[in-house]
Amino acid sequence: MARETDQETTGAQEEVPQSSQAPADVACVGRRYHQRRNVKIIVDSTSDYAPGVAEQLGVEVIPFTYVGPDGVEHVDDMWKTQDPHEFYENMRKHPDVRYTTSAVTPGRYLEVFERAAEEGLPIIYMGLSEGLSSSINAARQAAEMLREKRPKTEIYVLDNRCDSAAGELLAIEVVRQASNGLTARELYEWASDARYFIHGYFTLDGFDALAAGGRIPPAAANVGGKLDIKPELSYDLNGALSLRGMCRGRKKALRAIIQDFRDNYAHEPSLPLAIVSTDAEKDADWLEHEIRKEKGCEDVTVIRSSVSPILGSHVGPGMVALVFWGTDRREKLSLTDRIAKRVRGRAGADDAPPVPDIPGTGA
Repeated sequence: MARETDQETTGAQEEVPQSSQAPADVACVGRRYHQRRNVKIIVDSTSDYAPGVAEQLGVEVIPFTYVGPDGVEHVDDMWKTQDPHEFYENMRKHPDVRYTTSAVTPGRYLEVFERAAEEGLPIIYMGLSEGLSSSINAARQAAEMLREKRPKTEIYVLDNRCDSAAGELLAIEVVRQASNGLTARELYEWASDARYFIHGYFTLDGFDALAAGGRIPPAAANVGGKLDIKPELSYDLNGALSLRGMCRGRKKALRAIIQDFRDNYAHEPSLPLAIVSTDAEKDADWLEHEIRKEKGCEDVTVIRSSVSPILGSHVGPGMVALVFWGTDRREKLSLTDRIAKRVRGRAGADDAPPVPDIPGTGA
């Protein structure tokens, strides 16, 4: 995604329908959730919530932190105190500048969980995938510490296993299910399955940020830039980045994203889609315009937001992604992966984290 003056996009830029920052019923869902209040839902800032969504849902957000080139630690406040365009434009102008991120500590999680436990409700925390961060393991440690301190506390820790705005789509539906009366344990089980039905496809403006983070060799980044190679990426079942293909030019990468949407979309217009970028608004506009040309998608809700510095510092300016509910991603497993999954199942290990024993449930 790039500067609006020179970013190549696909086709002529036509007028794009105005996207809502949040689904029209988010506030309604949030109100219903608070009327029942049978579970405390906690999320983190890496799900790149659009302005107002987390507040309207009524979920608590644990912010990640990052250190800027000034050596100062900053809190990811979901763009409340800084402008995403300025942040990513600074990365463009100073490509050698580095931002560092770190996992949330068990102590920080425990502090949040203990405060939540004071409300006397079961707790479910939905966090950034282990495929991208060790924070979820810190959350699990904190949950165990909480259980030791408060044996009667019911707490569940869920690895989203889908990244960025995919976590936002999952949270919206988890709150909706909570408002419909699902218990904390039922929500955990529902989300443990539902997370595999959220797809995300994205492309980058270049490979420099990935090379700087050690994810690809610098030589590969240099060659990719000279040949105008643009990757199409997604995430695997563990939430780690996976390469879908290499495209010659930005236009082909964007069209590949649209094709993956056509191949995998659930065709459920009541469920919102999300388009998120690191200051690539023209390409985000183009993706939305193309989506609305698809049959049944003319009036679908599209949530638009900016990637946080936490993830954005690793992909760099110019990333644009399309996220949506679709087919079961587990069905895409290769034959050998399916066999491995069955072996793990026979050994008693499931893809989802184990559901803890809850006093009084007989589990």
